Amino acid sequence: MPSNADYTCEYLDIMESLGSDASSRRAAQAYMRSSTAIVHHRVVDCSFLPRLFNQQTYEAMKHAAETAHRILVKVIERYLEDPAYRTCFDFDPRLEELILLPRGYDSVLPFARVDTFLDEDTYRVRFCEFNGDGSSGMNENREITNSIWNSRSFREFAETHEVAGCDLFEPWVDDFCRIYSTFDRRVENPRFAICDYLENGVVDEFHIFADLFGKRGIDCTVADVRELTFDGEVLRDGEGKPIHAIWRRCVTNDVLEFWDESQELISAVRAGKVALIGSFAGHIVHDKQIFEVLFMPETQAFLSADEISFIEQTVPYTAFLDSSCVNLEQIKANKDGWIIKPTDHYGAHDVYAGCAVSQERWEELINAFADARAGYPFIVQSYVKPYKTLTLPPDTGIEDMPDEEVTVDPVPYNNLNGLYLYDGRFQGVFSRLGPLPTISKDMKGITAATIWVDCSR
Repeated sequence: MPSNADYTCEYLDIMESLGSDASSRRAAQAYMRSSTAIVHHRVVDCSFLPRLFNQQTYEAMKHAAETAHRILVKVIERYLEDPAYRTCFDFDPRLEELILLPRGYDSVLPFARVDTFLDEDTYRVRFCEFNGDGSSGMNENREITNSIWNSRSFREFAETHEVAGCDLFEPWVDDFCRIYSTFDRRVENPRFAICDYLENGVVDEFHIFADLFGKRGIDCTVADVRELTFDGEVLRDGEGKPIHAIWRRCVTNDVLEFWDESQELISAVRAGKVALIGSFAGHIVHDKQIFEVLFMPETQAFLSADEISFIEQTVPYTAFLDSSCVNLEQIKANKDGWIIKPTDHYGAHDVYAGCAVSQERWEELINAFADARAGYPFIVQSYVKPYKTLTLPPDTGIEDMPDEEVTVDPVPYNNLNGLYLYDGRFQGVFSRLGPLPTISKDMKGITAATIWVDCSR
C-alpha cells in the first residue's frame, strides 16, 4: 500500500510536470478570497497541497475516534449517575448545575471532534484534546476542498486514483434530525436554532447549516444566546419566533462568562421545553482535566481491559499544574518534555510548549500559571512531538508573479488532525498544519483539504 508520503510526492511531481500549475493555484487563491471560509472576519490561510490519506490512515483514525467516543460516553454517563464520581472533577458549581440539566433524547455525545497526532510511519494515534459542540472547521474543509477540486494537479492525480473528500454537512443534518426525533417533548414541524455568542462563533458556517435544514423544509435560524427569551412554556429567538431544538455551538466557559444573560436558555433546558443538542454534559470531555481523570482508578473501574490499554497508548500523561500534584521544579528543568494549557479555554489561548521557548521564559510561564495564579487552573501534559509532512505554504502574492517565478518548494510542517464524530460515527478530518510546535491560526497555522485516496469506507 502506498504511504501518505508516497501520494504526496506523486502529487508534487504532477505539479512540477505542469510547470508548478500556477494558473490553478491562482484560481484556488481567488476562490478562497471570495469564499465563506471566514474565521473571526478573515479568510483562513490554507495550502494548495491537500493532505492525502491512505486506507491504513482511515482505519487508524476511525478506530481511535470511535473508541475514544465510546469511552467518553461511559465517563459522561457515570458522572450523571454517580454523585461520588463527580468528585473526580474540579468544576465550578455552576458548571455542575449545567451538566446535570435534563437531556431528554437518546444521544449522550452527539457531536465531537477529537484532535490527534498521527505518526504516519507507525499509524499510532495520540490525543491532543477533545472538543464537543463548539467545534468548527467543517466549512473550512469544504471550501478549501472546493478550491482545489478542479485544479489541473488534482484532476491529473484523480485520473489514476479513487479520491473522495469529507462530507461534513449533510450527515450532521441527518443525525441532528434523527436525534431530535428521540426527544421526549418533540413536536410536529419543529423550528431549530444554531446558538452561540455570535462574536465568538463561526457565523458563516452556522448559516450554511441553517440553509441545509431549510432545504429539508425545517425552519432554522442562527441566534445569539443572549437574545433568547423564555415564558415558562416556549423558548423564543430575538424575533419572537419559537425554538424547539438548539444545536449548541456555545462553549460552556462562555456560558459562565455571560451567566446572567444566558438564564433564559438555561431555564428552558431545565424545564425540558427545548432539546439542547448537545447537552452541557459535553463539557466533561471538553475540559482538559478529562485526560487526568481517564487514568484514575475510579474511571478505570468501569472500563474494559481493552479500553484501559487504549488510554495508556493514546492519552499523554496529564496533571494539574499545581504544586500539590506535580514537581514544579522538575517541570521547569525538563521544558522540552512538557506543554501547558488552561483546562477550559479554546483556540490555543495560553498554550505553551516548552520546546518553543527559552529556559528563562519557560520558568516565567510556570511561575505565572502554576497553582491557578492566573485566576484559572492549568494542566501540564507530556509533549507529543507532531509528525512532519511536506506541504506548500499559502500562495501569498502569487497573483502578481509571472508563471516562471511560481515554484514548487515544499517545506516540512507539523500536523494536527481533528477527527469528527457524528453521534459516535467517524465522519471526517480537519487537517491543520503549522511550522511551530503549537499548531494554531495564531502560530502561523494553516488548513489543508483532506482527501481519502484509494480508500474503501
